[in-house]
Amino acid sequence: MKRDTDMIDFNIQKIVPLCNEFGLNLGQTETDRLNLYGNLLVSWNEKMNLTAITEPNEVLYKHFYDCLLFFKNVNVKQNAKLIDVGTGAGFPGLVLKIARPDIELTLLDGLNKRLTFLDTVLNELGLNAKTVHLRAEDGGKNPEYREKYDIACARAVASLPVLCEYCVPFVKVGGMFVAMKGSGGKDEAELSKNAYKLLGCEQPTIICETLTGEEQRTFVISKKISQTPTKYPRIGGKIAKSAL
Repeated sequence: MKRDTDMIDFNIQKIVPLCNEFGLNLGQTETDRLNLYGNLLVSWNEKMNLTAITEPNEVLYKHFYDCLLFFKNVNVKQNAKLIDVGTGAGFPGLVLKIARPDIELTLLDGLNKRLTFLDTVLNELGLNAKTVHLRAEDGGKNPEYREKYDIACARAVASLPVLCEYCVPFVKVGGMFVAMKGSGGKDEAELSKNAYKLLGCEQPTIICETLTGEEQRTFVISKKISQTPTKYPRIGGKIAKSAL
């Protein structure tokens, strides 16, 4: 792993005791990897739009700690197959992989240059994950990915009724769809009742968390109880114009 005196210190140790409270133990390897990831994010962000959040303390809490709260609220079994749909700069999938290298991770995004960034980060961190250049609605139809995952997750991708149709087709029966939303997650879940039902999921559990200050986060977690009808996902235009 790189060592560079010019590297930004993201003070990952500040969140270690917070993670310990919910049973997630970050050792030196994990904190070093998170710190290097933060440096690569800030560096690459100068040449391509990955994130509006670059101040070290905000990256620490609003990206890293926010993603790690996943383990507080979701039971991720050993060697779980997880797909991060519309992963962008790698949140939450890559953070989850750093904390739990046993996870079998797929990072899916429709923009190839983001995946180039993620491939570079994975290489620098010495981690293995699959990066897939597909739109979510195409991936959900592809037999290689459809109903193959224990968990599909997404963070800051689309409104929840739309997101359900993008993500649920990836989840195997008995698996989970986890949406990471802001303060409006509960309201979005109310608007998504029909989508969950049509796509084969139970109505979701909603868990609210508070980051630094008053900033709210919402985990919307649903178990898949039956196969998704083959007509879903529809083509992207229809999903956006006429949410389930």
